[in-house]
Amino acid sequence: MIDELRGRAHKFGDNISTDLICPGKYFHLRSNIKKLAQHTLEDADPDFISKMNPGDFVVAGENFGCGSSREHAPVIIKESGVSAVLAKSFARIFFRNAVNIGLPVMECDTESISGGDELEVRPREGTVSNLSSGARITARALPETMYNILEAGGLRDYVRKNKL
Repeated sequence: MIDELRGRAHKFGDNISTDLICPGKYFHLRSNIKKLAQHTLEDADPDFISKMNPGDFVVAGENFGCGSSREHAPVIIKESGVSAVLAKSFARIFFRNAVNIGLPVMECDTESISGGDELEVRPREGTVSNLSSGARITARALPETMYNILEAGGLRDYVRKNKL
């Protein structure tokens, strides 16, 4: 269930590319997602994986997931244990790839979120509560079909569940 997610924020800036998310020097690991996920966001923050706990959030500025259409980028974010990505905006293909693999992505103003803040995120409601500062942020609502794909765990499971 993705109705309520809780975790700490890991803050990144604008234009975090798929190359920063999934470093090309490890592309030889693409058939071993668990090993590749150990390098998630390594080029943006070398300590990200060691600081991250399952359920935490990636929080960023504008244009998250820009660059190539590297499908492994959202896959390894999800595999690393991140429960959702919050950003001011997303590259379109990253956004769709994330939804298709069941990684919640929410467009919202992330200015009032700092690294380490404790967050409560409600994707269906489109709200982000910053438990550290008391700020409440409204995110751009997802279409119901996209939310249902996320709830099913991704597009493949959604299609199976609905016998499409």
